[in-house]
Amino acid sequence: MDPTSWVLLSLSYSILISPPSGVPRDLSNLVEVGMNTSGNQIRFEGSTKSMAHTQVGAARDTGNGVKKWVQFLLQDESTFPHIRVVFPTAPFRPYTPLGGERSNVWFDRVDISPQVPEHIESVDNMASELVNLIQQEVSSGVPLNRIIVGGFSMGGAMALHLGYRFLPQVAGVFALSSFLNEKSAIYEVLSRRTIEEKQQNLPPLYMCHGDRDMLVPIKWGRETCDKLSKLGLDTHFHKITNALHELKRTELKQLYDWVKTRLPPTQDDL
Repeated sequence: MDPTSWVLLSLSYSILISPPSGVPRDLSNLVEVGMNTSGNQIRFEGSTKSMAHTQVGAARDTGNGVKKWVQFLLQDESTFPHIRVVFPTAPFRPYTPLGGERSNVWFDRVDISPQVPEHIESVDNMASELVNLIQQEVSSGVPLNRIIVGGFSMGGAMALHLGYRFLPQVAGVFALSSFLNEKSAIYEVLSRRTIEEKQQNLPPLYMCHGDRDMLVPIKWGRETCDKLSKLGLDTHFHKITNALHELKRTELKQLYDWVKTRLPPTQDDL
C-alpha cells in the first residue's frame, strides 16, 4: 500500500545522539535521494510502512545511526503500525561553530546562540531541497495535511522554517531541544500575516526540552515557544526532567503519542 501521509523528523547536532555500544553503525542501507545547492547529497534510510514517512537526521552522525538509537530507546515501540519512518542524513558541509570543520548539518550559523543573526541563505537553500523532497511525496499521492515536519536541535529549527515559512499546510510541527534566533525570519513572517491569513489555521507546534541542557538551555526553547504562541500558534511545551542535550525514552514516547493524534489511521489502514 502506498503511503498516504508523511512525517519529516530531522535530528541534528547532538553529541549525545550517537548509538550506544553494541548498536551497529551500518550505512549499507543508505539511499541517496537528492543534491543540495553545493552538490552534497542528502541521504536517508527508511523502513516502509503503510502510511507515512518520518525523516530523522543528525549532525555528526547519520540517519541510520539515529535510527539505531531510536530503536534502542523504544524497542518494539519504535515503529508505527500505519506510518512509514525515514531517517535522513544532513549534507556534510563546513560548520562555523566547529571552526569550519565539516559536519552533517542542515544549515550554517555564526554561533549557537539566539542573539546572533540567522544564516538565512543556508537555511533557505536547505529548505528548498527539503521542500522538493516533500513535493515528490505530494506528487505520489501524499497530501500535505497528512505530513508532519519536526526535528531535534538544529533539525527542529529547520522544521520550524519549513512549517511556518514554506509549507504551512502540513499537519503539525515539532521541535525537540531547539530554539530560534531572536530576529528569526519566522517571527517576521508570522507578524506580517494579514487578517485573512490569520483566519487560516497554522500547524500546531509541539516542543520538548531537557531541563539540564547545557548546549541549548531550556530558557531558549521556552522563549521561542512563547514568542510563537504570542504570534498566534497553537503551542505545547514540555520540560523533560534530568535531560541534557539528548533524546530520552519518555520524550520519544510522548512525541510518538502526539504524532498519532495528528496522523490517525485512515479508513484504508483499518
